[in-house]
Amino acid sequence: MFTTDTWITIVCSMMINAVIFGIGAVFVLSIPALAAEAKILLPFVVVAAFTASPFFALAVARRMRLRNWRRSDWKRGDVISG
Repeated sequence: MFTTDTWITIVCSMMINAVIFGIGAVFVLSIPALAAEAKILLPFVVVAAFTASPFFALAVARRMRLRNWRRSDWKRGDVISG
């Protein structure tokens, strides 16, 4: 079946997909010039969010596994946690 890393990536991808879609939908609908073309742009936002989310999810999913953090990594931090 799937490995734990794959499951974590799938779950992260679904959440990140929702966030990317939400940001894109608000962006399209809040600008009057883009809102007039919402019939065309919102399906594009759906496709863009669906295709971009796995790439973002790979970065987040790697960080979520405790075994990927050594003591020095905890002290130093990373881009997400600072």
